[in-house]
Amino acid sequence: MTNKQVSEHLSCADCHQLNCYRRDKQFPEFCLTVASRGEADINAEIEKAKSIYSSEGPDRQMALAAAEIEGLYYGKLTRVEEIIAFSKKIGAKKIGIATCIGLIEETRVFTKILKAKGLESYSVLCKVGSLDKTEIGVPPEYKVQQGCHESLCNPILQANLLNQAGTDLNVVVGLCVGHDSLFIKHSAAPVTTLITKDRVLSHNPAGALYTSGFYYKRLLQEEKE
Repeated sequence: MTNKQVSEHLSCADCHQLNCYRRDKQFPEFCLTVASRGEADINAEIEKAKSIYSSEGPDRQMALAAAEIEGLYYGKLTRVEEIIAFSKKIGAKKIGIATCIGLIEETRVFTKILKAKGLESYSVLCKVGSLDKTEIGVPPEYKVQQGCHESLCNPILQANLLNQAGTDLNVVVGLCVGHDSLFIKHSAAPVTTLITKDRVLSHNPAGALYTSGFYYKRLLQEEKE
């Protein structure tokens, strides 16, 4: 590959300057802040995003609220408290919760906290609809427990029911990888996450990254085709 082709394959994870934050270093030539890729002109893309943030509407409201919360409470509030603060900043009064059945107790605690802070909540469990996995073509051997009814996770129905409930902000509590993607895709309200499921690491997926140099060193082993 030519130097240009190599450069076009580089992205933010390859950068060790991070000049985009404080502008106290130098932008590398491949930096996505200064280098256009394909037919898109990066300066035009920057201005397009800036225009959205600067124009009255929900995107500007959320951008300002998120920045204010970061500036005022960085390192001071828990994620639960940040969600409450964000909700109030954007005027969200009814909070939808798309919850995993395995985290229903955590969801119950969260709903009590929301109520105490003057916010209404409406939760929908992942197994809503109670459709057996085989009804959509999942082979029986892929059930966690075989030989019985096992409902599939139903993030599309979760989203649709929260849409019908008229929620202002939806919160993901432990949806599976992929199910969370479908939920976000079909949610009418903005979505944020309270808990990201990781059954192995007690819902702390970053733990696999922090221990990749020793305990989870196998994660860095290249797979052979």
